[in-house]
Amino acid sequence: MSKTILIVDDSPSVRQMVRKALTGAGYQVIEAGDGEQALSELDRARPDAILTDQNMPRMDGLTFIRTFRTRPAARGVPIVFLSTETRDDLRQEAKAAGALGWMTKPFDQTQLLSVVKRMVGA
Repeated sequence: MSKTILIVDDSPSVRQMVRKALTGAGYQVIEAGDGEQALSELDRARPDAILTDQNMPRMDGLTFIRTFRTRPAARGVPIVFLSTETRDDLRQEAKAAGALGWMTKPFDQTQLLSVVKRMVGA
């Protein structure tokens, strides 16, 4: 049974790169262009892990995580930021909001797959 990963990023090219890396490794992928769309997707599906950007229109990554973490379905779903942001205060806020970790864009495909593998235990 393959694991499902939700990618939340307002950049279609970033989503495409991440999707290509993940599907190539056997993962199923759900995509959302911002936090609001991601919450809608989460009404329909429960991914095994989430990769989210921080800077997005309508709802940024931190707000998305804080909102998602109030839902019972959020329990046990690991979330990692994949962002161009490198500020330590933002990383601390993300951790406090319920993020497991932080990866900086541009990302290395091998590193991405390693992080996802650790997140889903597969």
